[in-house]
Amino acid sequence: MWFPLAAGSVFFPGLFAACLRGLAWLGPAWSLKERILLSGRLVSSVQAIMATVSGIVVVLNCKDVVHSRHWVAREYVGVLVSYMAYDIYVMYLCHWHKSEERGEAAPKHSWASLGAFLRKERLMVTHHLFILVVLTPVAVHLRGELGDFFVGCIFTAELSTPFVSLGKILMQLQMQDSLLHKANGLLILLTFFLCRIALFPFMYWSYARQVGLPIYKVPFRIPFHCNVANALLIAPQLYWFVLICRKAARLYRHRTPQDAAKSR
Repeated sequence: MWFPLAAGSVFFPGLFAACLRGLAWLGPAWSLKERILLSGRLVSSVQAIMATVSGIVVVLNCKDVVHSRHWVAREYVGVLVSYMAYDIYVMYLCHWHKSEERGEAAPKHSWASLGAFLRKERLMVTHHLFILVVLTPVAVHLRGELGDFFVGCIFTAELSTPFVSLGKILMQLQMQDSLLHKANGLLILLTFFLCRIALFPFMYWSYARQVGLPIYKVPFRIPFHCNVANALLIAPQLYWFVLICRKAARLYRHRTPQDAAKSR
């Protein structure tokens, strides 16, 4: 895991810096805040594609969902750890520059600006820290040589991220009324539901099929901490899915002239 961790610690910040430089050349009129937001979303999409491909490779190669092993399930955890640490800092940068644009920013990297960031993004930061502090030790050490299949499943949860990022990029480019944005909204709903909500029943069903149990008995068969970890993972996904559905309802409802004027 250590080599992927070191490689990711160089790759993601380096890609972010390269995107910032490239966007400064492509769009010299864009502000630093706009370039930081767009660069962060591009890097997020790259990581999501890497994670999804890694997860699919693991899932397809683990015929026994409990005992099969695949090296990608172990090694990509290091990449994911480096990305999560990088992403927390980029989220802070995005928050600070948005606050600065509104004239509300405390001095950069001060305790006041850090506190404001943590209050604003507490759910996302908690999600990232949960992965770093809880799931990483489980995935690397505590599960022993079991469950590579389920680690691969968790990696595929990132499938919706490129579509979420594309939606934000289209809004940043003032293309929220385009057909592309509406089609992308449908893809967000579909991929988010399949890979972040339905994923968990699928994992329980896969285990039930493996051991020959009815699916409703699986929670009582597997270790208690596995149920707790799954509950803690799916809870924020359900919350975010409700928010996505609300946004989709506003996007696809009949637009009045007043709505059209507000979106310009």
